[in-house]
Amino acid sequence: MATLKEVQSKIVGVKKTRQITSAMKMVATSRLRGAQNNMEAFKPYAGKFAEVLGSIAGKSGEDASPLLVPRDEVKKVALILCTSDRGLCGGFNTNLITKADKFIQSELDGKDVSLICFGKRGRDWARKQPQSIEDEFIGVVGGNVEFSVASSSGQKLIDSFLSGAVDEVYLVYSEFINMARHTPTIKQILPIPSLEEVAQEKEAEKDAEFLPEHICEPSSDALLGEMLPKNIFIQIFDALLQTSTSEHAARMSSMENATKACDDMVGELQTIFNKTRQAGITADLMDIVGGAEALKG
Repeated sequence: MATLKEVQSKIVGVKKTRQITSAMKMVATSRLRGAQNNMEAFKPYAGKFAEVLGSIAGKSGEDASPLLVPRDEVKKVALILCTSDRGLCGGFNTNLITKADKFIQSELDGKDVSLICFGKRGRDWARKQPQSIEDEFIGVVGGNVEFSVASSSGQKLIDSFLSGAVDEVYLVYSEFINMARHTPTIKQILPIPSLEEVAQEKEAEKDAEFLPEHICEPSSDALLGEMLPKNIFIQIFDALLQTSTSEHAARMSSMENATKACDDMVGELQTIFNKTRQAGITADLMDIVGGAEALKG
């Protein structure tokens, strides 16, 4: 059985750990509020942009932009992996990395895959893989996400796609649904999925609400050529915002669970401490009684 001093030292250590996890939970909660506000503030713009794009898509053909034309044979694929820079957020990074790894093994087997890593955790994993790292961005996810980062990385991918260096581009990120649920998601961003599907989705929405008819000047094809690259930037930026929000939510939940576990450990150790002290007192009393009986004899 552990001595009183050993149990007391463990109690002190667990209490200090509880202070750290509690402080980290408060920091994550504060950062989560800011990240969620940024994500929700961007939604109206992204929604209106998708609405206008869907309206113009109904007036243009599949050959309106080379970004719409799929390759006859896909040989080279770029995969954008969004993870966090830090740990202590449960299985957040592991789930994203596992999603990307399974996708590479199942869907991209036999193809030349290059990785674009947002986040240190994904970058560290990618360095151990046979796939090459095309680009890496550290200090983006979890902090103040700038649209310029999404636009610069998106423009590089567009240039690679147009030059033939890349045939397809996929995005792996964490879709933020609510505080307790954020799902690893894979989305193809190049070539851009058929605009007919986008137009059909917008037509279906007309049954639920009125959507205005957009007048295009100078032409729908010309506007589409300007809007499609921006659509790539918006999707990457939205993925970074959602991943950042999901990271803070995961860390807040993880630190809350760790704090509760520390409380449980303190309770268990306190019980052991009381039992050990009681056993020591009982042993001392037995020695006193035994000594008294010996003196009487």
